[in-house]
Order: sequence, then C-alpha cells, then structure tokens
Amino acid sequence: MKQRQNSKAWQEFFLPRLSSKEVQHLDKEKGVVVLPVGAVEQHGPHLPVYTDTLIAEGLLASAFNLLSEQDHVWMLPPLPYGKSTEHLGHPGTITLSTETLRQVIMDVGRSVKTSGFRRIVLFNTHGGNVDLLNMVARDLRIETELMVFRMNAMDHKQELAQLFSEEELTFGIHGGEVETSLILSLEEEWVNMDQAPNEFFDYEAHVGIKGGPYVAWIINDLSDSGIAGNAQQATKEKGEEVLKRLSVAAAHTLQVISTFEMDQFKKPQFV
Repeated sequence: MKQRQNSKAWQEFFLPRLSSKEVQHLDKEKGVVVLPVGAVEQHGPHLPVYTDTLIAEGLLASAFNLLSEQDHVWMLPPLPYGKSTEHLGHPGTITLSTETLRQVIMDVGRSVKTSGFRRIVLFNTHGGNVDLLNMVARDLRIETELMVFRMNAMDHKQELAQLFSEEELTFGIHGGEVETSLILSLEEEWVNMDQAPNEFFDYEAHVGIKGGPYVAWIINDLSDSGIAGNAQQATKEKGEEVLKRLSVAAAHTLQVISTFEMDQFKKPQFV
C-alpha cells in the first residue's frame, strides 16, 4: 500500500524488520512498542471493509515520519481483526470474539514483556474495540507489570473542528465524512463515492449509544445503509488535512508515552 512507501514506520521503525539480536540490544529503558488494533467490517456501500485497519496503517505511517531514533518508538504488525460483532450479518465483516481478541492481545503483550520492553500502546481505530481494550490493558498491566496505554485514532478530534460540522464529529461515528475523507486520501481508488450515503441515527432520543444512559446496539439498530454520518461531503483534500493534524497529535503523544513512568501520578506528600 502506498502509505508504506518511504515511511519511517515501515522502513525504519517496524520492529519485525530487525533481527533477534538487534531487538535484544535496543534501549528499552525508554521507548514504547505500538500494536495497531483495527477491524475488518462493513463500512457501508462505498468504503472497503479494511477501512479501520487502513486508517491505523496510514495514520501511524504519517505520525512515525515525525519521530526520530531518539524517541525509541517501534511498531508491530497491525492486528487487522477486532471485535466487530455489531456488524455481523453484513458480508465482508470478519470478527473475533471478545475472548479471542483478549487472549491475542494478552499473548502479544506477554511476548513484548519477555523481549524486555517496558511499555506498550494499543493503538485503536475501531470504536467497537474500546471497552475490551480498556479491560485487557488493565489485565496486562497487572499480570506483566508493563505500562499499557490505549490510544484512539480520534483522541484529538477537536483538531478537526474547522473541517467538519459538530454534528459530524459527534454523531458521524461510522463510515461518514471523516472516515470517507481519510480513505480517499489513503487509497482513493478503493472508494465508491457515487454510492456514498448520508444517514444519521436519531441522536435526540432519550437514551444514547455512548456515555450514559447507554443501550447496547448493533449497526442495524441505527442505520439502514450501514453508516452513521454524511459520507457525501467527504473529499480527498479533507482527508489529507485530517491525516496531517491527527498524525502531529499522535506523534507528540507517543513521544510523551515513550518516557512516561507510573510514579508520575503520585504527588509528593508533605507532613
């Protein structure tokens, strides 16, 4: 894929490109290993089912271009399958069960610990993974003593306020203007804009789908097209700007994490 070309993420900081001996001699006191966690699932009639994992690859490729060897940030191969049970029944959706995904991430984390690293980031690009990743991150912390961080691709969506409406940023949660713009910027030929939908769920209902009070939902509860948002307003130019803004924020966050120590939480006590 084209985002891998001339990308530091894949050519310089892709951990599996090193030999076992080279990994052994890396400085692990500082630094962090990044595990991208995506999904293969329906994204409406216009986007590829690889959308979430492609966004993980593209955003990290862009972010790593802003990092240097002194940051000691290393990327693992993306985990392309997530917990996508809310999209089951739509052709092309490939999901892992909650327990399978949990065990895979635990096994990867154990291996990262055995290799001598002290920090791992679970870099997530699928909303359906969030709750599970929060739980497995704590389990992994307790079992291995790794410092375990979770990042989401849209952690800094406030940076996009000038590009998209408040409605889109708040309720365009799946296959809408933002994601469609990103895929146009990464793999334009994979997008069928002539079939792009415009569909929002009724977010004025008294019960929400995030926050609280919360109701468990599947995509068919929200949407006939399989998306939530206005994909018709997406452009490649918007996607390129999204990639730029989010990658700057992600690179800075990874730099902070790479030297983070858990004792930074505790304030000095004065008697």
